[in-house]
Amino acid sequence: MTATDARSLAHDLLQRDDASLVALLVARGVSPTVTWSDAFDAAEALLEPASAERAVVTVTAAEADALAAATRGAEPEAIAAGAVRDALYARALVDPDGIPYPAIADAVRGQVPTDTAAAAPATGAPADSAPAPNADAAASRDAAAAEQAFASSGSLSDILHTALAAPLSRIGTGALGATERRRLIESGAVGDADAADELVEIAHRAGLVAGEGRHWLVTAAGVQWLRTGTVARWTEVAAVLRAHLPAAVRTSAGGWLSLDRWAGAHPFDPAWPQRAHSEAALLRRWGMVAPDGEAPRWAAPLAAGSAVDTDGLQMLLPSEVDRVYLQNDLTAIAPGPLQPQLDVRLRSMARRESRAQASTYRFTADTLADALTAGETAETLRAFLEELSLTGLPQPLAYEIERTARRHGTLRVGPDWQGRTRVTSDDEALLRTIAVDQALRPLGLVRDGADLVTRSGADTAFWMLADARYPVVAVDADGARRRLDRHRLADEPPAASDPLAVYGPLLARLRAAQGSDAEAAWLGRELEQAVRARATIVVAVRLPDGTAREFTIEATGLGGGRLRGLDKMVDVERTLPVSSISGIRPA
Repeated sequence: MTATDARSLAHDLLQRDDASLVALLVARGVSPTVTWSDAFDAAEALLEPASAERAVVTVTAAEADALAAATRGAEPEAIAAGAVRDALYARALVDPDGIPYPAIADAVRGQVPTDTAAAAPATGAPADSAPAPNADAAASRDAAAAEQAFASSGSLSDILHTALAAPLSRIGTGALGATERRRLIESGAVGDADAADELVEIAHRAGLVAGEGRHWLVTAAGVQWLRTGTVARWTEVAAVLRAHLPAAVRTSAGGWLSLDRWAGAHPFDPAWPQRAHSEAALLRRWGMVAPDGEAPRWAAPLAAGSAVDTDGLQMLLPSEVDRVYLQNDLTAIAPGPLQPQLDVRLRSMARRESRAQASTYRFTADTLADALTAGETAETLRAFLEELSLTGLPQPLAYEIERTARRHGTLRVGPDWQGRTRVTSDDEALLRTIAVDQALRPLGLVRDGADLVTRSGADTAFWMLADARYPVVAVDADGARRRLDRHRLADEPPAASDPLAVYGPLLARLRAAQGSDAEAAWLGRELEQAVRARATIVVAVRLPDGTAREFTIEATGLGGGRLRGLDKMVDVERTLPVSSISGIRPA
């Protein structure tokens, strides 16, 4: 990088409006907290070899071709006007004339690009490929992709239900831990570790889960998604996955390139092939493309940039049902995929034992107690199951509901008039058992007349008693029952920051330092650098009679508007007024 390059870029930066300048800073990965004092600092930093190399790694195939062609000679050549040149200029990789900055050219020459011919950006037209498959092959592809879409949607639903019951642990990189993968596999939510990792990543991108500390937590959007129909679930996530695809593999129409063209999309990025493989795996996992990499016909509009053919997808999916068979053995059998909103509620009172087109759910005293703990009553349980059942409410299940409900309200937990939490019951023996239960020692329960009291919060006491399988209900200060939702959801994400506001202080600093005389500012900067380096420079000075003279001096000091240095020609100290200096250059 030469001083002239930095000076040219600094002037160019100051000519840009705030929006384009912020876009440049974001694209180049500049932190809003950098300590740049002026545009010259910015220019020098952007043209540093390390910064230039990082920027070159991000270029697309077409941009790489243009830069490589422009830098083949000793001096960079101008890139022809067009979208590629505009994109490179926007990131300060070329100057306003389309000529790569020397630092960028050097970084390009240091790269070993892969073959980018197959990765040229699409214009919206389909890539040249093999002839279209015959009707039978296309139908088979459509069906296989629809089956994958259905299976992945169901698996992701199971993952969210699992995470609602107990948050999924993650390691420092954000990936699932081996224990969590095993838990998901053993529960039947996924078939293998790859499916677990890919579906959690899909859920994260879709905003259905969020990482908080060492856990993945379901979001409020994830809970809502669980109550949505299968086709709506799938299309919502598919649209988000498409939007998250890197720009280099997107078409101008908003779709994506054929997968066989992804490998060379970022030819200077050594990490890109692995990332391309991972991105393609997510599309395959979600059924957006078939195993051969081509989109099924019902997803072809999505690949082209428009909406998925939901009717075509729906025809290939199993029909959802809204009724189940309740059995005397305390099981429920759904003869097809149960409508999601019904599935969610049925799971709150029964444990699902198998998932297929026909699913089995089992009621137990514990699952019914959990439903009662969460706010259900014997009446609401009976009403829901009678409406859901094709076979009525079997007597054994009705008896189990009544028996569990009678026992369940034995213990009541709520706040008292002194700000404590009070545990009450008509069963004195039960209270004595709780008072000596070692699992409840953290609550510090003590006797207060006929009741037990604790300084812990009512919700904390309630859930500890519930976990210990005591028949507990939550009540308010007046003794009325209240519903508690145990599910710990992720906090709502903060609103996206306005980049202009985030970079506002930096922009203000760059603009304020611009001043009215950029040439004088640049001259002062060059003089300061020469003094710091004690460099020998040639200084052009305007004399009072209007003539100009050059002095070759070793710069030793700058202050009070004067440059001090040793004149190398006559070996004497000189003091030159900065206001009379018209330019400097290396000796």
